[in-house]
Amino acid sequence: MSDITSLIDKLNISHALSFNEWVRVIRDADDNDRAYAAELARGIALDRFGNGILLRGLVEFSNVCRNDCLYCGIRRSNKCLSRYTLTDEEIVASYDAAYDAGIMTCVLQSGEGAVTAERLAGIVRDIKRRHPDCAVTLSVGELSSEEYRLLRDAGADRYLLRHETADAEHYARLHPAGMCLGSRIDCLHELRRLGFWIGAGMMVGSPYQTTEHLARDMMFLCELSPEMVGIGPFIPHRDTPFADMPCGSFDMTLHLLSLIRIMLPGVLLPATTALGTMRPYGREQGILSGANVIMPDVSPHRVRERYALYDGKLSTRGDPSAAVRELTERLDRIGYVPALGRC
Repeated sequence: MSDITSLIDKLNISHALSFNEWVRVIRDADDNDRAYAAELARGIALDRFGNGILLRGLVEFSNVCRNDCLYCGIRRSNKCLSRYTLTDEEIVASYDAAYDAGIMTCVLQSGEGAVTAERLAGIVRDIKRRHPDCAVTLSVGELSSEEYRLLRDAGADRYLLRHETADAEHYARLHPAGMCLGSRIDCLHELRRLGFWIGAGMMVGSPYQTTEHLARDMMFLCELSPEMVGIGPFIPHRDTPFADMPCGSFDMTLHLLSLIRIMLPGVLLPATTALGTMRPYGREQGILSGANVIMPDVSPHRVRERYALYDGKLSTRGDPSAAVRELTERLDRIGYVPALGRC
């Protein structure tokens, strides 16, 4: 047994490692160590959730954003992007279609500041009135405590807010002046105080990232213990300052998925669209590394390619029912099935 395998076993027992141990298990793992972590993570996920992969629909309702993050294709300064914002009726209809296909949890996602909290609260209330047994997850960035409370009171259940990096200096190199890591972390704590299930996560291989940064990310996630974690490889967008930066490592992303599953056994952990963008069966490999959620895009067809956070984004074909059929076939090949319903 290698030293790294021993550290993976320690993580499985204690669900925590020291900073130096995290650096080693991330930096020094070889193919055998990564295979060991993936097998262990897959077993944990099967024990917790069985072979049912949770489907969570994604309604990307606006690519308007007030922020100018250097890595993001929908950044405010991107003048090449055709902007859109769905009507309230289109958003609710997208949720209806997903619900009719058996997907009872959807994420309403947009750029920051695309719509007012008051308008979004009205949409959430409408969805909850029509589907009281569904779960509404929001991902619309940093808001005030009052705005978060308004959305929670309207019936929103969960909130995704990826921290992107747990190192303040690294965060500053990825974002414009005026954005800071402390504000993002404060938002996550406020969301939890208000009763939301919270989700955090980071880009793997983002510009200027080091192993030490990833170690801090893992320690942050351990301390925060969110109900959801979303990670994916960095993929550059041609209309951003990071257009010529290299992609993040697919294999490292899989390794970190496994380590997150071992650290947080019950977490909701997606095999992200970015994995499927990088490799034809990337999401399946994410599942075999410990992930237990897939998020098909259920937005209207006319806007799916316009929510372009990075180049070449994988786009779900067909309506939600077709997406469920396709995912059923793909999951069957690796011994899994879709788990429909609320997740």
